[in-house]
Amino acid sequence: MREPPPQVDDAKLLAEVRRTWDAEIDAVEHLPVGFGAHHWTAYADGSPRLFVTFDLLEPKRTAEQLEAAYAGASALYAAGLEFVLPSLVGADGSFTLRFAHGALSCTPWRHGTPGGELDLAWTTEALRRLHRTPPPAGLPRWRPLVGADFAERTEALLARPWGPGPYAEQAREATRRRLGDLARWTARYHHLALIARDRAWVPTHGESDSGNQLLTPEGRLLVDWESLKLAPAELDLRTLVDAGAEPHEVGAEPAMLELFDLEWRLDEISQYAAWFAAPHEGTADDEIAFGGLLQELERPAQAATSGG
Repeated sequence: MREPPPQVDDAKLLAEVRRTWDAEIDAVEHLPVGFGAHHWTAYADGSPRLFVTFDLLEPKRTAEQLEAAYAGASALYAAGLEFVLPSLVGADGSFTLRFAHGALSCTPWRHGTPGGELDLAWTTEALRRLHRTPPPAGLPRWRPLVGADFAERTEALLARPWGPGPYAEQAREATRRRLGDLARWTARYHHLALIARDRAWVPTHGESDSGNQLLTPEGRLLVDWESLKLAPAELDLRTLVDAGAEPHEVGAEPAMLELFDLEWRLDEISQYAAWFAAPHEGTADDEIAFGGLLQELERPAQAATSGG
């Protein structure tokens, strides 16, 4: 996120990082990177030592699910997946710490650059190995992120003014125009979710695009494991198909690709609708969110050609 979260005090965050992970940390600095979670660099004697993450919790995930995801990533690394950058265990034996309506976690600092253009060959092989690894115990299981009543709830949200804020009325009108599509997309999504119950489920990263990859001197790493869960492999394989791979080449079933394409679209629209229905000021994060809302409302759908 580009803007620091208003509910987080850096002095308190520094104290918790020192107490829980590393007493030598003497400064933290918010990083304007990513979108969703917030991040800080934690320094010791002027050198970066930890990458600190603040994840929001419900309704997207519970504290227990987040802890299980980070514990699962650590287990995958221990099982030989060297491209996993796992979180560090804190002083209390947990990977996460409840903090300011969310949870903190830390990974070791790694010098590197963002993943850039997706390395299709590397990502394909990394996902193949991930999906073939026995799932760690207690891994969260995938479930639909958007309820079957999403269109009805959105219609109720549209019945009142949004904001105040510079994007409120534009966002509200853009969402209103696609209300019928929201109902159709949601019905299709839940139909495919029922089909998914009978598919093979494997450990999945959930968001394995290049934005969650880090190119370091030691090699490419897959980061941000808060979305790790048991799910049909297509939750990850859609990243490969979006980058140009043919579904049959990576073993992806079109109906399951459609499921997770719809899930991404509906979840994004749900979050952004709530965002602009609330007061906002026109920050850099607001601008990115508004662009994301329009993109998901207007982009072409990915329809299955078989299997659903």
